[in-house]
Formats: sequence, structure tokens, C-alpha cells
Amino acid sequence: MDPARMGHALEPGRVTFDEKMVVRKAIEEANIPFTYVIANCFAGYFVGNLSQLGRLTPPKDKVYLYGDGNVKVAFTDEEDVATYTIKAIDDPTTLNKTLYIRPPHNILTQSELIQKWETLTGNKLDKISITADDFLASMKGFDLAGQVGVGHFYHIFYEGCLTNFEIGEGSEEASKLYPQVEYTRMDDYMKIYV
Repeated sequence: MDPARMGHALEPGRVTFDEKMVVRKAIEEANIPFTYVIANCFAGYFVGNLSQLGRLTPPKDKVYLYGDGNVKVAFTDEEDVATYTIKAIDDPTTLNKTLYIRPPHNILTQSELIQKWETLTGNKLDKISITADDFLASMKGFDLAGQVGVGHFYHIFYEGCLTNFEIGEGSEEASKLYPQVEYTRMDDYMKIYV
């Protein structure tokens, strides 16, 4: 999530974005050259578990959908994040800009992600929808780290904060800027869990 776009973030997770903005401001005021890399949802944390909060592996029988499961999310393999970041290091095109990693084949809804898993495994999962209000109410049962996680998941899966804007001036999208990179598609990524 881009801290510059998260001024409305829920507490207690908002501190994450506020602290990053303090660092960004200091970098820019000191005229230090920069490239901010926005990696979005790491596959190792969001794909293998079908975006289930508190799990690292795929569920076997039921899956919780955030709302209707149809909000677009950008998923990225961690190795691809490293590849794009290394390419951007000495690239004048990314100097003093934000590099978003949003490969088009990896912009999926949670429902699409689950469907890919079901196709890969041949196993249909029970889908249980959680309303935004119920999801936010669950925050009360978590410790501080869990509350931060619920807040971030809310922004990602209910508000669509990773994809609900156009990448504009002062920014670049990695897969467009470096089309020669053959990024990992989530269909292929999921095969490690079969």
C-alpha cells in the first residue's frame, strides 16, 4: 500500500503509513534521490492462503470472502519484486518517482484467486461472505498486530486501495516499464501448494 494514498487509514495500522510519510518527507527535503517501490500483496502472504487472515496455507474445505470477493487486488511474487527493484536502481526513468508493481495478469479479485485454486486442485470450497461491518467488528478480538492486519485487509479487500486509482504523473508501473521481465502469474505460483 502506498503511504501517500493512505491518509485515511484505520487505527491502529495508520501509524505504519504515518511513519513512512515522515521518512519520505525527510528524504525529499534533503534532496536525496529516491525510487519508492510499491510491491502490493506479496504472494507468499496473500496467495498461498487464498488471502485468509491468520493462515499461511490454503484452506481445505471453506474460505472466507471479504464482502462479495470482487474487489481487485494486485498480487506479486517476492522474487519479481526483487527483479523489478534491481532494474529500477540505476534507471533514470524511475528517479524520484514511485514504482508500482501491478502486473496485469496478477490483478485479481479474491473470487478469481479462489477460482484459480479450485481449478488447479479440482476441489470446490465453501465460500462464506463477511460484510465490511462484521469484518471490522472482528478487530476487537485481536491483539495490536492482529488489529493492524484487519485494518490493512479492510483497505485492500473492501476498499480496493491497491487498484482503485490510475498510476499517474511521478509514477511508473513496473511490468510496462520492463516488459522483458517474465513475471510469475498467480496460477503458476499456486502450484507450489499442490
